[in-house]
Amino acid sequence: MEINPQKLNGHWNEGWALDLHTSSSHPIKDENGNITGWDTKRPPIAEELYRLKYWREHYRVVRIAKPAADFLNKYKSKWQLDLIIPIPPSDITREFQPVYEMAKSIGRLVGLPVDFNTLKKVKSTSQLKEIEDPDTRREILKDAFSINFNALSGKDVLIFDDLYRSGETLNAVCDVIMNKGKARGVYVLTITKTRSKR
Repeated sequence: MEINPQKLNGHWNEGWALDLHTSSSHPIKDENGNITGWDTKRPPIAEELYRLKYWREHYRVVRIAKPAADFLNKYKSKWQLDLIIPIPPSDITREFQPVYEMAKSIGRLVGLPVDFNTLKKVKSTSQLKEIEDPDTRREILKDAFSINFNALSGKDVLIFDDLYRSGETLNAVCDVIMNKGKARGVYVLTITKTRSKR
């Protein structure tokens, strides 16, 4: 699968998204000019992610993990990674957690352990995507994540998520992992990145 990696900047050493979340999105209008839907085009890996998350086509986990692992293998030794930490989900009631399943599959393919326990989400932030103001997002994310003091001392960590939107969640997680967890290095990989910061 062809990907088009996008550099991500934030409170981490280096970060990448494998591709954009959408290639284009245009409104579909009826004869009265009312918007009835959207004609959205996505890069191949973004389409896989969309179908995994919204159509619950679980077999797509492997199809996403393979190009992600191929990409990660190019950086694994440079970053000297010790483990992968997926971003904890907003909705913990879901039986199937796409980010966790992708992280497990990527971890297997690149030979890295996936840690689901060290980073804890201690505050609900489920409505974050509805909020466009970065200051409000930061306030909501304040103290949303927790980690034991020195839990990652001397380790190089890959933070994994499905989507990079504004980067505020990833910034909050990286701050906790570096400042409290005392990780040596923090790197980021997401499957897609939105074209705007909303």
